[in-house]
Amino acid sequence: MHERMQWVAWLLVAAGMMVMSAARPARAELPPTGVPVVLWPNGAPNAIGKEDVDIPTLTPYWPEHAVATGTAVVICPGGSYTHLSMDKEGKDVALWFNQLGVPAFVLKYRLGPRYHHPTMMWDVQRAIRYVRAHATDFHLAADHIGVMGFSAGGHLASTAGTHFDTADANAPDPIDRADDRPDFMILGYPVISVIEPYSHKGSRENLLGKDPDPKLLELMSNERQVTPRTPPTFIFHTDDDATVPIENAVVFFMALKKAGVPGEMHIYQKGKHGVGMAPGDPVLSSWMGRLADWLRVRGLVPTS
Repeated sequence: MHERMQWVAWLLVAAGMMVMSAARPARAELPPTGVPVVLWPNGAPNAIGKEDVDIPTLTPYWPEHAVATGTAVVICPGGSYTHLSMDKEGKDVALWFNQLGVPAFVLKYRLGPRYHHPTMMWDVQRAIRYVRAHATDFHLAADHIGVMGFSAGGHLASTAGTHFDTADANAPDPIDRADDRPDFMILGYPVISVIEPYSHKGSRENLLGKDPDPKLLELMSNERQVTPRTPPTFIFHTDDDATVPIENAVVFFMALKKAGVPGEMHIYQKGKHGVGMAPGDPVLSSWMGRLADWLRVRGLVPTS
């Protein structure tokens, strides 16, 4: 009799576990590391054609052990809005974030002169929405989604942080129901202004065309669009940069200060434009250590 009661009890427990398992929603599988995800599977808005250049994608890189803070970052490589430095300012940086336990997503956005604003902005907004909409599936915190960009990619990242939209809770596409405001920004030798004397001519022309309306120039000079809702920002630049004047970083930092937005900026004396992670330069490459410290101070990665 005692053995029969034990057997019945075991069956009841097993049945209960099966019911609980059936009731628990399954987690979606993570998209594979290094494999691009098409941001608009049914075609991107404003797409001119169906070639690779017309299809914005987001490539995930997953750490072996993600941080408990649930932080993730969307990375916008630079390239004057006419090409993309997908390795030096994309994949390599994503793998560095992975060492901190942070998942990173490298954005392939559409480029000029085939495309102009607002197409690039739509691509980065969609990327942020995609990551946030999948926060539960990807084991992320929906309020720890940041954006990073280098050079023209820094302009695009700062555009995301100064031109965000309100989420549409009734949008037919679930991704469009997610907020596109980044929770933090990281800007490496960024293009910020498209107004003289600090504008980078190539980036401006590829983004806005050869003869943009003065009102558009004002709108897309992102130092003029900072508000108290602009997210906390980390910036690094070099005084040697002969391509994108250092004033781009400085005026944005000062705009953050004026708006009461937390910011941190590091200016290095030596270093040409487009250094990426600055391998082989023990001084300039320290920007990554300063960034890691800033992420710890912000509570975006663990302090130890």
